[in-house]
Amino acid sequence: MAIPLAALVHDGHGIAEPVLQAFVAQLKAQGVRVRGLLQRSEVEITSAPQFAVPGLQDGEAGSHCQRTMELIDIDNGDCYRISQDLGKGSSACCLDSAGVAAASVVLRRALQPAQQQDLPQLLVANRFGKLEVEGTGLRQEMAAAVEAGVPLITAVDQRFLAEWQSFTGDWGVQLQADVGQLHSWWQACQAAHVELAP
Repeated sequence: MAIPLAALVHDGHGIAEPVLQAFVAQLKAQGVRVRGLLQRSEVEITSAPQFAVPGLQDGEAGSHCQRTMELIDIDNGDCYRISQDLGKGSSACCLDSAGVAAASVVLRRALQPAQQQDLPQLLVANRFGKLEVEGTGLRQEMAAAVEAGVPLITAVDQRFLAEWQSFTGDWGVQLQADVGQLHSWWQACQAAHVELAP
């Protein structure tokens, strides 16, 4: 039986976002009830000679990468900013836990519809990262989706894969950052659901 809990495993910022966005757009076009949160990030390269950013092209070694991150409600397009502006000279993590907490209402609302038949067919939680590893962020909402029997997909940076595996046990599957793999997993979940139907 297909496991309705999947992680798109990646190894860096900006890899999972377009893959999940394309997958969700395709499912919505097919009429699938997809709910949850997608992440949108913008990267600004600023001049900060005291910081070197790995992976930049020659001539950019004195730049500093500053990201603006938002969570987008798949259902209505509402935006929740989850990054803080720490200034050009800061090297600290810019993730804003208060913003993530505010966005988590989107997942809770999706799992508590007025009518049972309005439960999502798929719930997207954009990330399992630092906050979720620490026991906060969207962790409780992910667990609630599993308890409700709603298929869930998220993105996990390779750095947090061990923690994701500990959190999910044998319930989670790992997928590459490939839209085709996501569709194969989704089709298997749908087939398993049909087989289990009375």
